[in-house]
Amino acid sequence: MFSITLDMYQTLALAVVALMLGSFLKTKIRFLEKFCIPAPVVGGLIFAILNCVLYVNGIIEISFTDTLREVCMVFFFTSVGFQANVKVLKSGGSALIVFLVLVTVMIIAQNGIAVGLAGVLGQKSLLGMCTGSIPMVGGHGTAGAFGPVLEDFGLTGATTVATAAATYGLIAGSLLGGPIANHLIISKDLLKTAVTADDAILVEDEEAHERALGDYAPASFQLTLAVGIGTVVSFLLSKTGMTFPIYIGAMIAAAVIRNIGEYTSGIKIYMGEINDIGGIMLSMFLGIAMITLKIWQLAELALPLLLLLLAQTVFMFLFANFVIFNVMGRDYDAAVITAGTCGFGMGATPNAMANMQAVVDKYVPSIKAYILIPIVGSLFADFINSLVITFFINLV
Repeated sequence: MFSITLDMYQTLALAVVALMLGSFLKTKIRFLEKFCIPAPVVGGLIFAILNCVLYVNGIIEISFTDTLREVCMVFFFTSVGFQANVKVLKSGGSALIVFLVLVTVMIIAQNGIAVGLAGVLGQKSLLGMCTGSIPMVGGHGTAGAFGPVLEDFGLTGATTVATAAATYGLIAGSLLGGPIANHLIISKDLLKTAVTADDAILVEDEEAHERALGDYAPASFQLTLAVGIGTVVSFLLSKTGMTFPIYIGAMIAAAVIRNIGEYTSGIKIYMGEINDIGGIMLSMFLGIAMITLKIWQLAELALPLLLLLLAQTVFMFLFANFVIFNVMGRDYDAAVITAGTCGFGMGATPNAMANMQAVVDKYVPSIKAYILIPIVGSLFADFINSLVITFFINLV
């Protein structure tokens, strides 16, 4: 078999090609756009399948130097850390606190179900983790980040399994949310509970995230500073004897910097630009993660993986329908929040927003849902998820 080894620059370039291919295909294939499948996943999966065919048939083996994957991953999760704004959490009131608690319970339950069912199926607990909150709440970004961690613990193909589960979750979460909300609204006549509210807070939030070309440099400096400080934080955390993902220190450092800026007004945080840079880092990170997948490692795990994912789907249906809806008020806003929870609970915040948009386009707006879902889904869920995942990994 002929072998090719790509260095880190060539690997990154190929990942960008996969990203560009995915972006092109999303403009041509409505299904991909409708379900918010990330462009790097689309293009990267095509390359991964081609690479699998070449490898299985003994034609060629391509090896990659994925050093830059870790760099892109750390910068992305650092941008997530900058979103942890305590002032925003307080401004959301009791409803935000309640919803945050529910999401935390959901994350814990996803991992508990995954690990427990894996044991029943005679599989490793770490395999179960690959179908829990890592790909469900975490999506492709967290799947690519924790896959190598699980592989270091001896689970071969963990990144491939987690990424496949994340792709499944994106589609399943998008398919679940709208129908559940629609059924609740019709069966319980919830339109009469809909409340029109001033959307000024949403406008103010958008204005606060306006971009300026000259601000991308200081934004990148803030990200780099947080990453540097984060290495020290991660070192100190490692002294506890627990295993933490490499980016957790940078996330904590970013959160501290953000809140120092918010409470002292001495530091201007360039959130709009930081979000953009984080998005670019995520795209390149996913591109590298996808093209380096070894799909042939999935063959023997097909049946247990299917059962584990079906269990997560059933759980999300029950949790959203009976827990989220009831606890959040049993009204129209709660129904829309339920649709959004299905989106980011099994995929990503863009899926959550798409789910809610489909509902409000048919009925009426829900300002409460449009405030809670982005705040928890984008600002706090990933942060909490990383801590819960770390706890479970050390537990099992």
